[in-house]
Amino acid sequence: MQIQFRQPSMPRPADTLPGRAEPIYEPGAHFVNGRSMAAPYPAGFVVADVAMGCYWGAEKKFWSIPGVWVTAVGFQGGTTPNPTYREACTGQTGHAEVVRIVFDPAVVSYEQLLRVFWESHNPTQGYKQGNDIGTQYRSAVFAHGEAQLAAALASRDLYAGELAKAGYGAITTEILPAPVFYFAEEYHQQYLAKNPAGYDCHTATGVACPIGLGVSTPAG
Repeated sequence: MQIQFRQPSMPRPADTLPGRAEPIYEPGAHFVNGRSMAAPYPAGFVVADVAMGCYWGAEKKFWSIPGVWVTAVGFQGGTTPNPTYREACTGQTGHAEVVRIVFDPAVVSYEQLLRVFWESHNPTQGYKQGNDIGTQYRSAVFAHGEAQLAAALASRDLYAGELAKAGYGAITTEILPAPVFYFAEEYHQQYLAKNPAGYDCHTATGVACPIGLGVSTPAG
């Protein structure tokens, strides 16, 4: 008998955890570059938020990119205020594991960061990434402003065509205006810099995304 995988589902409002009014962590210095993970950031710098599975390995994809000022991990897209990691893992907060990227747009473009995002995970898996199963592992782009939202949607449509050519299914990535971001606990921040042999689940498709390489995204 073939056993079929059953996708998890987002919690009903009545089932979400209550959370708390106070933050669980006051962010300090980035373990790799020593810069503050919390605002204020340098004038003219921009925030990007993406979810692509376990945030330990996801964060490492971005912190060494030229033009990236600082990164941090946290939770976004759910309803539980100031969740803990354990609470997020129950699936009863509605949050995704998210990487926050603060960057200098004069050095690296948002489209170039989107290219890293798309190429560093499999955005067709729904509420899972590799062997990690749960709504907190979903793929998402939480856009800051109309320009980011338009760029994310256009890049999705561009990459969907490339994935289809390679035999992959539809993209399941959530693309929404950015909701409140809650910092995760200190030990999750820059986890793979502190634990070089630590767990890093990323199931990249191997399909290149041409955004950020001088290839125009479709209108709309």
